[in-house]
Amino acid sequence: MPVRSPATRPFLLASLGTALLAGALFLPGLPGAFLFDDIPNIVNNASIQIHSLSLGNLYTVLSTPQPSGSMRGLPTLSFALDYWRAGGVADPATFKTTNIIIHALTAIALAWLFRSLLAAARVPAQRAAWLAPALALAWAAHPLQVSSVLYAVQRLQTLGTLFLVLALLAYLKARQAQIAGRPARGGFLLTALLWALALNCKEDTVLLPAYTLALELTVLRFAAANARTSQRLKHGYLAATLVGIGTYVFWVIPHYWSSAPYPGRDFNSAERLLTEARVLCRYLWETLLPLPRHMPFYYDWIQPSRGLLHPWTTLPALLLIVGLLALAWRLRHRQPLLALGVFLFFSAHFITSNVIGLELAYEHRNHFALIGAVLAVGSLLAEAARRRHLPTRAQAGLCAALLLILCGATALRAHTWRSAVSLAQAATQAAPASPRAWIDLCVGYLQAGGGAQTRHNPYLDRAIAACEAGADANPETLNSLAVLIALKSLRGDVTPNDWARFQGRLRSARMSWDNARAPFVLSYYAGLGVAMDKAQVRQALDLLLQRTGASPERLIHVGYAVLDELKQPEQALPYFVRAIEASPPGDPLALTLAAELQENGYVAIAEKIRRLASERK
Repeated sequence: MPVRSPATRPFLLASLGTALLAGALFLPGLPGAFLFDDIPNIVNNASIQIHSLSLGNLYTVLSTPQPSGSMRGLPTLSFALDYWRAGGVADPATFKTTNIIIHALTAIALAWLFRSLLAAARVPAQRAAWLAPALALAWAAHPLQVSSVLYAVQRLQTLGTLFLVLALLAYLKARQAQIAGRPARGGFLLTALLWALALNCKEDTVLLPAYTLALELTVLRFAAANARTSQRLKHGYLAATLVGIGTYVFWVIPHYWSSAPYPGRDFNSAERLLTEARVLCRYLWETLLPLPRHMPFYYDWIQPSRGLLHPWTTLPALLLIVGLLALAWRLRHRQPLLALGVFLFFSAHFITSNVIGLELAYEHRNHFALIGAVLAVGSLLAEAARRRHLPTRAQAGLCAALLLILCGATALRAHTWRSAVSLAQAATQAAPASPRAWIDLCVGYLQAGGGAQTRHNPYLDRAIAACEAGADANPETLNSLAVLIALKSLRGDVTPNDWARFQGRLRSARMSWDNARAPFVLSYYAGLGVAMDKAQVRQALDLLLQRTGASPERLIHVGYAVLDELKQPEQALPYFVRAIEASPPGDPLALTLAAELQENGYVAIAEKIRRLASERK
């Protein structure tokens, strides 16, 4: 029988306690509310709304194209199961509870990974038995994790992290077997299987080879009992690195690089790369000084870097990142866990901080990266304690105090997620210039009072005040002004000056993805029955077409807004006609559009579209 280490039982109990505490910290955020990307991916996603468990229903979920992408089948399937568990409704508490369970399981897996890493770095087993769960708790209890765990749709990220951690653990065990001269094929096969599961959750899990390379450069050092195996490892990773560099240079950059602003963004590829240096430094600041007021959830207020010194913090941020990477490379043998942590943190951001035209910042992008940060900071603290000759009890006490601070900060931040209004209030306080935060506060008050269709909504005045504050806080935002007009129309005191202010800002504000939605916000509330000035709404839609370009797709979108929400079929027809005229010859757009209109009951318009299609042949 195998001899069990005397440290195994305490470690198991500590790991279980870590998982339970990690889950409990997020309970104050229940039930919470769905927000932002939750709406298209969960609330309005008909493909996950199953009412019974059957192979046919599950196959439909997996085979239906999803708003979030085609490579995220496992999280999407779990969303469907949560919808079914909740009795056929999208219940926020049900979805968020599943996220909490996933987070707790990841904390257990991470404790095992940290224990194996500490053993590989020759940390004594007794010390690793309590240090590994402590590091796992530091990761699980960090306030940055709140927006990954309680933001329901980010199960894409958290489930991917779980499989990544298990894959790294399997890889590490396989490599330790090679070092000891034992068979390792089963461990590598398990690593590949877990990686495949991770890839079915989130695309950025493709970075697993970068993480295993970081392990080799620091802790494992390409060691093996057989010299030929060691050489194969070095040559294999060298070849893989060259392939990766070639793929990046000859495919990724040509495919994604944009000298002009990305669609719906106000920055190009070069500006994005410069800005991401500042964003990464902000992530580091939030990691090292984890105060909830530093974490606003929305980062739409961040201004892109237009040059190395515009703003001036861009160049120092770049130098800091290069300096940290150079330091990690230099210390990779003397301080392997410190170097590994730095490599993991920055490699985890390689995709989201690169040339793909994503939004500039999101906290959930740190979900895996925090593993590296925890390793690096923990290694620094351990080295400082060693140099100060701190007794073991003093080290344990200091560690407990730091963990207690993290737990308290996370519980406090989770509490602000208990409702849409409380979250929006915290977000506007942390980021007063965030347009999305103010919109959430405005709409949160409105919904708390029963919505726009409730007569004498008791929170209407608060909602209007929030919209006014949001419109004043950021001179570029349009959505706050749009909702302000809708709600003042509902209250009955909208003025010509309100409309003039909105139309004027629509003519000059940058056309970001958010701002391009503003005219449709007006038509949306008109569709709910709010007595809007429809001529002003159509004018806003026409201005949008002037600012963003009258593509066939956008013309059809505008046409449907006028038809379905403004209830003006004659005014909608010209937009459909322009869309058809703007489409290339032979395009089936006209016939497809006519069929859609016919199916939706607009028979007369559908017939006019068919006649136009026949005339174009």
